[in-house]
Amino acid sequence: MISALIVEDEQIIRKGLIYTMDWKGMRTEIIGEASNGKEGLEKIIGLKPDVVITDIKMPIMSGIEMVEQALNHHDFETIILSSYSDFEYTKKSIQLQVFDYLLKPVDEDALKEVMFSLYDRLEKRKRQSLLTNRVDVETLAAMFFPNQDSISDYTPYTRRLIESIKERYSEKISLEELAAEMGVSPSYLSRVFKKDTNGTFHHYLNQERIRKSIPLLLSNNYMIYEIAELAGFNDYKQYNSVFKKYTGFSPTEFIQKIKLEKE
Repeated sequence: MISALIVEDEQIIRKGLIYTMDWKGMRTEIIGEASNGKEGLEKIIGLKPDVVITDIKMPIMSGIEMVEQALNHHDFETIILSSYSDFEYTKKSIQLQVFDYLLKPVDEDALKEVMFSLYDRLEKRKRQSLLTNRVDVETLAAMFFPNQDSISDYTPYTRRLIESIKERYSEKISLEELAAEMGVSPSYLSRVFKKDTNGTFHHYLNQERIRKSIPLLLSNNYMIYEIAELAGFNDYKQYNSVFKKYTGFSPTEFIQKIKLEKE
């Protein structure tokens, strides 16, 4: 989950953002709010959110001033909200490497797109960060598989599909085949699974395959093409492509990183 702080001086807009948007569906938790830049600065330093969603023009301290000062204390992403299309503010936002810039009133679909992109960036950063620290194989592998604590909350179909993926990840399985075994249509199973997990069958399957491949990769007992086959991929090229998509590194680069950390 992404932790987010909302800084907006207009109460009706701030409360509207907090209580009317589907934050859970965006994998986001609102951990705080502030009504001006000064209060926002204090909240950023104290709460250390992953992202700050802020207005630009506010009393006491502007959003830009707040972000400039807060970045000296905590590293976070910024999404700027404003009813003004002022070029200078936009230019300053770019200089601060703001993640995105949205005009008010905020369109929920546009916000969702931004938050999903941000989630992907933060997850990739976490994975890469693990490679610069001395961590065990299981910790590394766990980064590529969703948290299992909430699986009990999923529908029976989703739980069965996840169990099948975990048991048969090395096989050439398909959603159509598993749906037939469950006696439901592939489209229905796909919708139920996506609603529960916020992801697709293929995304979940690839995550499990990558997770299972990591101990094999670090064991130095297998060639990459052998690992690709054992993990259920068509060939080593597909394995390389998927591995890099989820980790930001090729399998070879991944091994080199780990070896350097162990020296």
